[in-house]
Amino acid sequence: MALPDILTLLPEDLNVPVLIVQHMPPGFTGPFAKRLNGLCKINVREAIQEEEIQPGVVYIAPAGQHMTVYRRGTSKIALRLGQTPTGLLHMPSVDVMMNSVAEVFRSLTLGVIMTGMGADGAKGMETIKREGGFNVGQDEASCTVYGMPRSAAEAGVLHRVVPLLQIPEQIMQIAHYRKTARASV
Repeated sequence: MALPDILTLLPEDLNVPVLIVQHMPPGFTGPFAKRLNGLCKINVREAIQEEEIQPGVVYIAPAGQHMTVYRRGTSKIALRLGQTPTGLLHMPSVDVMMNSVAEVFRSLTLGVIMTGMGADGAKGMETIKREGGFNVGQDEASCTVYGMPRSAAEAGVLHRVVPLLQIPEQIMQIAHYRKTARASV
């Protein structure tokens, strides 16, 4: 599975939040997030309704619910979980999540599309690009299934295409991550 390969390479003091949609059946995303949290330096958890997103935390959308973000006041961004829109092939949907992130963060959005079947994510990546954000896609050679990244590549919405193990470096580079010594007071 691709997620453990990249999440274990992210530092615990990453200066941005990470939102993930993983197509899994109900009952699997909670234990999956818990397992990843035990493997990673960065904090990983299943998303909770109305939770404010924080830098250095990975939020995994619960199976069976779309995960979106919204602005709460002037400086707080929170998660919203729900079953709207309906009638989509996937719930949670990458497109639904990415569209909301692009709407809130505009040019500060980084979209990453990785291995998976189908085209979920291509429209969300298009929205991110249109809003001035940046998109990275996993290359075909490192994908188990080159469906989702292929759809985004064919739509012309990727700024970079890289092997799986280069994705964490892309995230840190685009987020302007700088390792700093922590001062104690």
